[in-house]
Amino acid sequence: MTLHPAVLDRPVAGAFTGVLLDMDGTLVDSDAAVERSWRSWAGRWGADPAAVLAVMTGRPAEATVRRVRPDLDEATVAEATRDHLEHEYADLADVMAAPGARELVEHLEATFTPWAVVTSADTRLARARLEAAGLEFPVLVPRDMVGAGKPDPEGYLTAADLLGVRAVDCLVVEDSAVGVAAGRAAGATVAGLRGVDADVAVGSLHDVVGLMAQEVSA
Repeated sequence: MTLHPAVLDRPVAGAFTGVLLDMDGTLVDSDAAVERSWRSWAGRWGADPAAVLAVMTGRPAEATVRRVRPDLDEATVAEATRDHLEHEYADLADVMAAPGARELVEHLEATFTPWAVVTSADTRLARARLEAAGLEFPVLVPRDMVGAGKPDPEGYLTAADLLGVRAVDCLVVEDSAVGVAAGRAAGATVAGLRGVDADVAVGSLHDVVGLMAQEVSA
């Protein structure tokens, strides 16, 4: 694990009081299903699949639609978003718990650590993927619960409030730049998977168990 210098300026010492987890690419391995659904959508909606895959990570579906098809009016954006989501709801093949997910959840439960899932997916999709992965959760903050999606911090602030902890005392775990931005904007310390630039670099969720109890030092 590697600490970013910025983490030293955050008011965190010793164990974190809460853990806020992104879903896709973090707690749940849904990479294959996500790519299939967006490639299929791109074909139906005349978008460049490569361009879609380059911007979709961590973003709500509607935000991705707007970025790759800025020519669409509001009604068509809504239609295109619904079309994509309907395909995602149906495709749960290959969706599974990410490496270390079960170990982390067991640790959080055993230590009575408040934790939540904060995702850009809507309620229906989030519940479907978490169920497919065999993961139970105490608190879920999906995209349709908040007014603004990532990189806005609202989701993480809402999750911390629901857990009764301060976001600044929480560890956020993310795998995308927009998710990291959301966590940092909420005041949390952010652990980054998959090489994303964050306050702490982690190789997998296995590392997060140790990180929670590790005192932050230079």
